Amino acid sequence: MSLGGILLCITGSEAMFADLGHFSYAAIQIAFTFLVYPALILAYMGQAAYLSQHHDNTNHIGFYISVPEKLRIPVLIIAILASVVGSQAIISGTFSIINQSQSLSCFPRVKVVHTSDKIHGQIYVPEINWMLMILCVAVTIGFRDTKHMGNASGLAVMTVMLVTTCLTSLVIILCWHKPPIVALSFLLFFGSIELLYFSASLTKFTEGAWLPILLALFLMTIMFVWHYATIKKYEFDLHNKVSLEWLLALGSSLGIARVPGIGLVFTDLTSGIPANFSRFVTNLPAFHRVLVFVCVKSVPVPYVPPVERYLVGRVGPPAHRSYRCIVRYGYRDVHQDVDSFETELVARLADFINYDWHRTNGTCSFPEDNASLSNESPTEYRLAVIGTVSFSGMPAYEVEENVQPASVSGGFPTVDSVTDVIEMEPVGVAERRVRFGADDEPATPSPAGMDLQLQGELEDLLSAQQAGGTAGVQTWRSRCHQCLF
Repeated sequence: MSLGGILLCITGSEAMFADLGHFSYAAIQIAFTFLVYPALILAYMGQAAYLSQHHDNTNHIGFYISVPEKLRIPVLIIAILASVVGSQAIISGTFSIINQSQSLSCFPRVKVVHTSDKIHGQIYVPEINWMLMILCVAVTIGFRDTKHMGNASGLAVMTVMLVTTCLTSLVIILCWHKPPIVALSFLLFFGSIELLYFSASLTKFTEGAWLPILLALFLMTIMFVWHYATIKKYEFDLHNKVSLEWLLALGSSLGIARVPGIGLVFTDLTSGIPANFSRFVTNLPAFHRVLVFVCVKSVPVPYVPPVERYLVGRVGPPAHRSYRCIVRYGYRDVHQDVDSFETELVARLADFINYDWHRTNGTCSFPEDNASLSNESPTEYRLAVIGTVSFSGMPAYEVEENVQPASVSGGFPTVDSVTDVIEMEPVGVAERRVRFGADDEPATPSPAGMDLQLQGELEDLLSAQQAGGTAGVQTWRSRCHQCLF
């Protein structure tokens, strides 16, 4: 019972670590050492001094009773401000966890608003904010007792600490590659202390401590079901995808029309044609003049450098005007809105078209790559990382020169299911080249013919972009069709 009361002393100070996503380690260490810890010690020493003189009066034992009467109002104001700061820390931590869980396909999609152009970690999730407000009001009305709220908070904090200790012992072995005896010693030392406090908080289970357990089970059920359904949906799409030959066979002879505009088909597949696109064409025998299969992937790194974000390749011959684009985001990257994303995507397609024509016709040299085409079909070429590509001639687009040193392709399996990805090799400080593994074309056109073909493909892309609204309608129809399916 005494340990259960002592446990409440650390529940408030623990909340400040929820701000780790917004402040550095050094800032929190300095604040805790020189401000939070001295304030806690002085507060508890003053309360202990009061209890040592008034231990016989059991009816009036409390924090505000021990505060001198002249200081009660200022202390009350400070306590209210402290509760606001603590609530802000918990809310910000919840936003960050929900955002990262979304990126890992472990939580349903909710709207995420980035409130700062400079600090990427500052986000706001309206739905979660309203849910937190409703839960706070419901708990306050339901319990009507700070003791029950304290018991609930104590069990939640101790469960978090105990789970963190167990996971840290795994990190010691799997990530830090330390001997298992080190991880076992860490687990036994800290785990035994935390188990004592955890057992003490369990004695308050019927007095309010049941609430965090109930909420945790509810959230875990949602996350498990969502993650399981996401995996099953991907497996279904993978097993029911359509061959590329089927797409190339579509034409006017089958009653299929190509309409002006850009059609963006969002899919989780990194190769092949998704089954929902075949159903779309079957029901509405038409698709856009420029067709792009877009796959947005969240990779297990915080940030993906902009020069490595887009992987672009052809689907079929150049005359078909079909492309595949894989867009990679880290779990802490800022996702672009629809308009800026589509504009950036079209710019990257122009980069790839210009690069591909110069590579194919030998107007620039690239490191050799002996690999062949995609194993699935001879009509789908390997993907190239479109960021900073160097070649001779005047490019029809703006090349980014600021290459970040951190590379998502260096040590992380960013796109595991794509075996045909061509990564960029460091050539200099501000230049990177691309290896492209497609076989040479059977016939090389003349430079004049090549320029006309390149100009024609870029003009088709520009005119398709200028077609306007139809492309956006096709984008959202494909996305909604996939989500509903």
